Amino acid sequence: MLRIRMISALSALALGLAILPAGAAEKPVALIIAQGGLGDQSYNDLAYSGFKKALAQDKLEGKAVESKDVVAQAADILRRASDAGFGLVVDLEYSHGDPLAAVAKDYPDTDYVILNQVKPGANVASILFQEQEGSYLAGALATLVAKDASIKGMSGKPVIGVIGGTKSVGIDKFIVGYIEGARAVDPNVEVKVAYSNNFGDPALGLQMAKAMFDGGANVVYQVAGGTGLGVIQAAKDAGKFAIGVDTDQDGVAPGAVLTSMIKRTDVAVETVMKDYAGHAFPGGKTVTLGLAQNGVGLSPMSHTKDKIPAATLAKVDDLKTKILSGEIKVWNAVDQGYPPFFK
Repeated sequence: MLRIRMISALSALALGLAILPAGAAEKPVALIIAQGGLGDQSYNDLAYSGFKKALAQDKLEGKAVESKDVVAQAADILRRASDAGFGLVVDLEYSHGDPLAAVAKDYPDTDYVILNQVKPGANVASILFQEQEGSYLAGALATLVAKDASIKGMSGKPVIGVIGGTKSVGIDKFIVGYIEGARAVDPNVEVKVAYSNNFGDPALGLQMAKAMFDGGANVVYQVAGGTGLGVIQAAKDAGKFAIGVDTDQDGVAPGAVLTSMIKRTDVAVETVMKDYAGHAFPGGKTVTLGLAQNGVGLSPMSHTKDKIPAATLAKVDDLKTKILSGEIKVWNAVDQGYPPFFK
């Protein structure tokens, strides 16, 4: 039986939580949604799909938790979820790392999962994705395509772009990998970099990407959640290419999304919930998902593959093989800090 601390119903409901009465669910799970919210067709939505699948497969009860001020309310959200009787709290919000580690100490009977970073605690499982590996391939592909004037809409010049949601090491991990992959196929590539400081504003993404395309970019990678939907629209309007992120966004604007750098948050959430339900929660451990584990990678390019020369696709496949073999070690901004080529 779970020990349930008493809190006011008003406080719980303010976060979309309900106090779980004794016996209502043996192992309830809370999924804390990150900035950008549900409906972003990206990071949050993919994770939520895995959450729902795990609830059904593992016969668990659970609830997704959203907050309009998810960053500022970090500790309150985590404590209220713990007090409301959830036995497992899966947190998608990057900024919650330190608050989660602190809260976890006060709730030793509750298990916690944090994505995209490593935090201490016997009841904390950390999940890391090697986003830099998939982003490296995206940068290489973007540059090769940009340089090929035979591809419709491409100028033939090595000019590409990337728009991040926030200036943070978690987002820069994608961007650094992208730039490194671009430089691997053309040391003279120009990579335009900008930050929206927002994960839920498609209109802003549209405006920023339009400026990049107007400035000569041929391909723009979006690492900005829901804001990135505007990047995709801008690519469609300009007759250029966008690169999607987290989930397979190729179908959002068929033909305008060159590829997507898929980050399998659904698999991560499913896996840790299955372990939890089976009394094998990986507390105190770090689960790493990269190219080798099929945790990241490029989409099948269902709408664009036939537009890209076979030699270009073969080059990207060769780079992937070299990453898998260890011949290429992609720079990890989280572990290694920032490289000289990224100012």
